[in-house]
Amino acid sequence: MTLDIVCLADRPDVAPLLDEDFEGAWPPFMLWDPMGAVYYTVAHDLYPEFVFAAIDTDEPGRAVARAYAVPFRWTEDELPDGGWDRVIQRAAINRLSGADTNIVSALEICIRPDRRGGGLSALMLDAMRQGVAKRGYDTLVAPVRPSGKHTRPDLPMTEYAAQLRPDGLPVDPWLRVHVRAGGTIERVAPRSMTITGTLADWRRWTGLPFDTSGPVRVPGALVPVQCDVAHDYAVYVEPNVWVRHRL
Repeated sequence: MTLDIVCLADRPDVAPLLDEDFEGAWPPFMLWDPMGAVYYTVAHDLYPEFVFAAIDTDEPGRAVARAYAVPFRWTEDELPDGGWDRVIQRAAINRLSGADTNIVSALEICIRPDRRGGGLSALMLDAMRQGVAKRGYDTLVAPVRPSGKHTRPDLPMTEYAAQLRPDGLPVDPWLRVHVRAGGTIERVAPRSMTITGTLADWRRWTGLPFDTSGPVRVPGALVPVQCDVAHDYAVYVEPNVWVRHRL
């Protein structure tokens, strides 16, 4: 496989490919995070230099991976508890106010489902690191969604993220990719993404009954969804793990 990893600012023609062939890449409920629309509806127009696509030269009309990042201003010592949602909010405010940005956050690195397991995630992370450095930034951060955490939904994220293999690298595969690339795990973002909906919404998104109050274990969720039958809603608050890359 020969890959051509390009930035949307240099290759605007690949933009339509970023919405194709990625069905099933994320659990359906994750598409309903309300902050996502604040970024994804404008990303191609406002942040093309931070959008990347990997094209297999053997199938030039299809993308095999995509990556999104966003610049924002952050001067506090600790990265925010609000993680993914907070970054998108801050980036939008900075854009509207004209504030100078000083840091870039990854928001997504997604591999087409039929091309996973071949090391593409590391290549996309490297392309993002290089692209961010090229734009004059010295730091890339990422509210990482650990790829194996969904198998341990009841384990606190602080404990999960701290698990190491005998070689000292994280047990989690996606965290391990970041650390191998030079990233440093800093802290947990306990409320990185919040998704709410009626019980009908959650039934539609998951196919589960959502008929009993309390925690509901949903395939693909990193922690249980909290269901309240009496009030007809359920809430998912996803923790992520902040990783910092010095470029």
